[in-house]
Amino acid sequence: MTPDRRARRFVPALLAVGLSFVGSESARAFPPYRTTDAETAGDDTLEARIGLLRLQVRDSHSTRRTPLSRVNYGIGPHFEVISELEYAIDDHELDEGALGFKWAKLEDGRGFGVETLILLPVRSELDGAGIESQVIRTWQRERSRVHVNAGAFHDPRGLSTERGWRASALAEFPRERLRPGVELFVRDSNTTDTRMQAGVGLIASLERVEIRTGLHVGLNDAAPDLEASVWLSWKWRVPNADP
Repeated sequence: MTPDRRARRFVPALLAVGLSFVGSESARAFPPYRTTDAETAGDDTLEARIGLLRLQVRDSHSTRRTPLSRVNYGIGPHFEVISELEYAIDDHELDEGALGFKWAKLEDGRGFGVETLILLPVRSELDGAGIESQVIRTWQRERSRVHVNAGAFHDPRGLSTERGWRASALAEFPRERLRPGVELFVRDSNTTDTRMQAGVGLIASLERVEIRTGLHVGLNDAAPDLEASVWLSWKWRVPNADP
């Protein structure tokens, strides 16, 4: 089956799976981090990453997001379709939604990629669609991985159009089934002050599932005081029989 035919067959299914989880944050690219890596799911491979909870604390006020999801489907060795969704349980409404793609190539421990997301109007008061795109670099060694992202966004969905940039860096240190990491994230726009966060995370690989946890703290007044999240991740090879 050709990549075009696989896309026509599985992209609608991917969108249905993503929308069934009701809701996303476009920046949550590689849970529990905001930085993503220069790798894709793999040919005919489905990745489902489900967020059990994300808690955000700002000035002693907390908000919760659950469930969250990121569902990816790989088409060929370097391309994947992305669905990101999120539900705001405290407000009883969809919070964010995004659809997009990632192209990435990793060779000899060095990777380069591009990820682009269309930001969807998931609530009645939102209008139009936004876009967010970033460049991805990855360097891999036996006991460390470094990922760097930089990009821009344009979001006209609200009352005023938001434009700005974001950048982040993530260092991981794989140890058998555990991958601890540290991250720095910066975001700036014409409607908000520069937001800076630092965090730590851990990805634990079990026999059939990954457990992903993260904790981020704000480095300035514009950032939340604290963010914490817990995710589960599965990966399946999709049977593909040529007609």
